[in-house]
Amino acid sequence: MKERAWTPDEPVDVGLVVGPHRRGSGDPTWRQGRDGAIWRTSRTPAGPGTLRVSLKSSTVYGHAWGPGADWLLETLPGLMGADDDASGFTVKHAVLEDVFRKHRGLRIGRTGRVMEALVPAVLEQKVVGREAWRAWRWLLNRYGEPAPGPAPEGMRVVPEPGVWREIPTWAWHRSGAEAVRAKTIATAAWHATKLESATTSAEADRLLRTLPGIGVWTSAEVRQRAFGDPDAVSVGDFHLAKIVGYALTGEKTDDPGMMRLLEPYTGHRHRATVLIGLTGLRPPPRGPRMPIRDYRTF
Repeated sequence: MKERAWTPDEPVDVGLVVGPHRRGSGDPTWRQGRDGAIWRTSRTPAGPGTLRVSLKSSTVYGHAWGPGADWLLETLPGLMGADDDASGFTVKHAVLEDVFRKHRGLRIGRTGRVMEALVPAVLEQKVVGREAWRAWRWLLNRYGEPAPGPAPEGMRVVPEPGVWREIPTWAWHRSGAEAVRAKTIATAAWHATKLESATTSAEADRLLRTLPGIGVWTSAEVRQRAFGDPDAVSVGDFHLAKIVGYALTGEKTDDPGMMRLLEPYTGHRHRATVLIGLTGLRPPPRGPRMPIRDYRTF
């Protein structure tokens, strides 16, 4: 076991910062213990690793296991949002004032690992979350490897890119992911080395969007997590524009309308949408919900 203590300059809410990396309640790469500590696995440049993060008296404590332990502890501040400069963010809408004060510990952290964010983002394309998370669990349980150290039971580490490239068609089908998403992930895995070498969010966006099956939404979802980009808006999301419009104006809107509303937050537009999500404001449901499909029955 390796360990590190890090005291941030500003308050940090560990749950808010690490929460976006969780893909559903049964995510094999993410657990929260009864003591509040968060466990997370990662395939680092040095190999698989398990990280346990806890907060006590304003100090973040990291404990890590496996070949990737040193890397996980070295990058712990970045994961906790140490590189996130929120100094230019100013609340422009009264509805956000209370939530901004309440969540002063909100930071946009970065993992530095593109494929870990890309695979689940592709699985979430054009489907409801539960459908994508089911596929993510199935694939990790079958092709991931056990988490190093005393991690909670059932935790897994994401496979290497070579494994994603070799998953057979029948396995994708059993996971619930259809051929289009499977092909997108396999193609991205062939370019994993180049994707992981990107040093900026803009460079990652350029590389990601040259790949078939990866557009604005998927790129933004990846860059929010891997690069901690506070301005990467998930344009094309099934719900986001409606939520932003309703929270800020009382009326639902579309993607162009959302971007107009977020213009005063340029440079921090993703941060603004996170705060909007924390208000809990949602438009009243109208019409049928998007159905949960099961490609395994097709």
